[in-house]
Parts: sequence; structure tokens; C-alpha cells
Amino acid sequence: MTSLDLNALRGGLIVSCQAYPGEPMRHPETMTQLAESAVVGGAVGIRAQGVSDVRSIHERVALPLIGLWKDGDGDVFITPSLEHAIAVAGAGAEIVALDGTRRARPDGLSLAETIRRLRDETGALVMADVGSVDDGLAAVDAGADLVGTTLCGYTGERPKTAGPDLEVLAALADRIAVPVIAEGRVHTPAQASACIDAGAFAVVVGTAITHPATITGWFADAISR
Repeated sequence: MTSLDLNALRGGLIVSCQAYPGEPMRHPETMTQLAESAVVGGAVGIRAQGVSDVRSIHERVALPLIGLWKDGDGDVFITPSLEHAIAVAGAGAEIVALDGTRRARPDGLSLAETIRRLRDETGALVMADVGSVDDGLAAVDAGADLVGTTLCGYTGERPKTAGPDLEVLAALADRIAVPVIAEGRVHTPAQASACIDAGAFAVVVGTAITHPATITGWFADAISR
């Protein structure tokens, strides 16, 4: 089992350093530099996508690392299989983020079996990315160490809120014993603070910090109007 103390993340900001396929910044060195910059700004953890990015960041950034691997074009594409999860842990992620919904996984394993085998083989902790309160409860029953609101608004169970889904966040924080991580559409410092007030153990921010194409679009759209 990893020696990571989750209290290192408590009440802090986790910065998600990811770029979409085909973007100019889609390179492990660039994502590592973003992660290093996040350290300077006060981040307590990093979230990164892809084995190459995870490995590079692990080698150069001394913060807890949440790793994932986006693959496939089906509903379940965040670390969709046990094989993906093991590879992410092997690249250096102390926490592996995976789809923690109740949807069928492409390798046919249950979430509980995936978590058990990943833990047995690597010792990594598991962050279940969920889309609803029921997902979160089921993920805890399956053995998840952390639950994130990452998929709220993307699975059909919840409307897509303009900002973070504070309703799901607060309900999970009230009902489960494991840390609840706020993630998804946290675009302002005020929204991040509201997540903590709603019971978040920590807050993940990605786009608003590390995705200049989207940030540029926000400003360009505002000016054009």
C-alpha cells in the first residue's frame, strides 16, 4: 500500500494538468512545466493524464499525484480497464483516478474487482470519478479511497450545472466517510471556496488554470459581445 497520507491534500488545491489530443500543449514536458508552475502557486497535488505525462511529472514534482488514462470512445473512458489502471500506477501515480460510475466497464470487471486487483498488484489508492450521489455511495462500497464529482453532468443522471455540482458534493460529504474531492467546472476562486464550504476535502481545478485555449476563448467571447 502506498505510504501517501491523504491529509496532505486536505483543504488544498489540486491542479489538473491535461491537454486535449491535437493541441499544441499536448506534450509531457509541457504538462510537467505546468505542474512545476502549480507548485510555485501553492498547489498541494497534481492530477495528470496519460502514462508519459504521469511518469514525467512523478520524476520532477514532489507532490501527491493523481493519475489517469483517458482511452476509448465509449461512455467509460477515464482509466477504463484494470490494465490501464495498473499502467498508471506503474508510471508513478500514488492515486489512480478511474470511472467510478455504475456503468459497465469495457473489460467486464466490476468496479470492486478492479479496485481490489489494482490495490493488490500496485498498492495504489483509488479515486472514483462519479456522476451522482448513488455512484458515490456505490464506489465507496466497492472500496474507493476517495470520491470525486468529476462526472456530474456528463452521465445523464444529473443536469450539467454552470459551475461545480455543489448539491452532489454536499450530499456525498454528508453521507460517506472517505474524502470527497470537488472536480468539474470550477472556474473561479469563489467557486473553489464554495466547494470547500460545501464539504469538499480538496478541490481540483484544471481548465481555468492550465487550458489557455479555453481561457482565451472566455475573454475573446466576452469582448466580441
